[in-house]
Amino acid sequence: MFRSIRLRIAIPVALLILIVILGMGIYLSNILRGQYLQSLESQMASQAFLISELLAEKLSSNPQTPLLDEFAAELAEMASARLTIITTDGVVIGESSKDSSVMENHLNRPEVISALNIGYGSDTRFSRTSGVNTFYVSVRFPRSGETMGVVRLARPLVDIETDIAELQRVIMGISLVAATIAIIILAVIVNKTTQPIRQLTETAMKFAQSQQLDRLESAEDDEGRQLVQAFNIMAMRVNSQTSLAEVERNKLAAVLKEMTDGVVIIDAEGYISIVNQAAAKMFALTRERMLGKTVAEGFRQHVLVDLWTRCVETRSTQITLLEIPLNRLYLQCIATPLGATMPGYTMLLFQNLTQQRFLENVRRDFISNLSHELRTPLASLKALTETLQEGALEDPPAAHRFLQRMDAEVDALSQMVSELLELARIESGRVPLNMQPVSPSLVVNNAVERLRLQAERANLEIILECADDLPEILADPPRLEQVIVNLLHNAIKFTPTGGSIFLAARQEDTSVLQHASLGAEDMPAKDVLVFSVRDTGIGIQSDDLPRIFERFYKADRARSSGGTGLGLAIARHTVEAHGGEIWAESKEGLGSTFYFYIPLA
Repeated sequence: MFRSIRLRIAIPVALLILIVILGMGIYLSNILRGQYLQSLESQMASQAFLISELLAEKLSSNPQTPLLDEFAAELAEMASARLTIITTDGVVIGESSKDSSVMENHLNRPEVISALNIGYGSDTRFSRTSGVNTFYVSVRFPRSGETMGVVRLARPLVDIETDIAELQRVIMGISLVAATIAIIILAVIVNKTTQPIRQLTETAMKFAQSQQLDRLESAEDDEGRQLVQAFNIMAMRVNSQTSLAEVERNKLAAVLKEMTDGVVIIDAEGYISIVNQAAAKMFALTRERMLGKTVAEGFRQHVLVDLWTRCVETRSTQITLLEIPLNRLYLQCIATPLGATMPGYTMLLFQNLTQQRFLENVRRDFISNLSHELRTPLASLKALTETLQEGALEDPPAAHRFLQRMDAEVDALSQMVSELLELARIESGRVPLNMQPVSPSLVVNNAVERLRLQAERANLEIILECADDLPEILADPPRLEQVIVNLLHNAIKFTPTGGSIFLAARQEDTSVLQHASLGAEDMPAKDVLVFSVRDTGIGIQSDDLPRIFERFYKADRARSSGGTGLGLAIARHTVEAHGGEIWAESKEGLGSTFYFYIPLA
């Protein structure tokens, strides 16, 4: 019922003390009340007998029975009570508080009947004369040896109860004071007795929170002191063991936290007991969501369930590869039994090979794309050379035409090499940028003028949306102009005849930019100038969008669109060198929009 030992001891004993002392107070109060009423009754009886003798003398000198109201009033004042004189036939001949002539017959009053019969009577009841509960005492008075009537004294119970209540209050007050003193003494004794136990409890609670036990002190030389000494010895040993365990635990936690590889420990029953942050992030889950779950419930990957099962059955290391399309991750999963260190436990190690796989794909595609780009002009040059060697030199017009074709192919190869060298220099940061404040409208207008004639030949309309009062940006004008030219050139190339190209520039806050490559957590909010090139062309497939800024990557699988495939790669590195970022949005068949932003000057 009570969780505290002090309360278990103090409350029952305190209640017992209260009950005993208050019970004694009530008992004594009732005894004193009875004694008070007996004393009062005895006093009123004595006064009544005295009044009856005085009344007998008065009536002896006056044999007639006159009204005795004045006489009754004088005696009542002396007795401090109401006095009534009643004849044997119940007629009131004297009343101290009212005219006796108008009072009703009192022969049926219990105290009057008793006094006429045995000489004395008392009663307690409601008085219609005074309107309050009243205590009555009656005695008969004789004259010449015969009973002449009854003398009755009456006192209101209100006065009596007031006196008794005052007495009871005194008794109860004394009882409460005694009970309070007894409870205080009890509390001091109980508190002193249970102090060692409370100290042990508080120290144990601190240990549960801080894993550190404090030494205790005891001033008493009793069983409590022995308990405290034993606890101090135990605390010293526990603190030593806890400190060592804490150091090891911190080392393990630090290693698991800083590891880029995911680590999951599975107990002998197949439940996940340890998960580091890297593993939870790989599977887009929280540690709380995984802890305490089975392998199937925690990962929801049947490949991992099979891997863990094989590891447990064979008691040897198992390796598998896992691809998570949702997170675009490619993982190498290694299941290793922990052996004698943790019998029955298994460790799953997840190594993220996504970047390596991506780089391998990029390298393979780069080699493939470069080979394809080189093979076409080289094959053309080879064919033209063989044709000339086989006799075309004898035909001057044909030879001249072949030489022009060879010159065009060599120019294409030279342009490809130049763009590769330019891209390599930009990537390595060896290209000096002449950064200066420049008006966005100037850069945009120059780029449009360079490609306007090409757009008109393709029957396309370039619509410019760039205000003249836009704030200046910090950029290298020729290189930024080349970025816009590359984007416009692509838009012209992939927009059917009769289409439109929209070139716009606007001031924007990066916090409101919403696209796949920009995240609010990765960049602080700042004002930038956003350029956009939107066309009404054929659009780009969603699978190609993440890779269009790679070198030689072309969304056209047949690579029939021409060009080297380096323009967007150069644009991306140039924009990033300016402290900006470039991205694209597109729906196949509905056109594409390329965005990039440059910081304000």
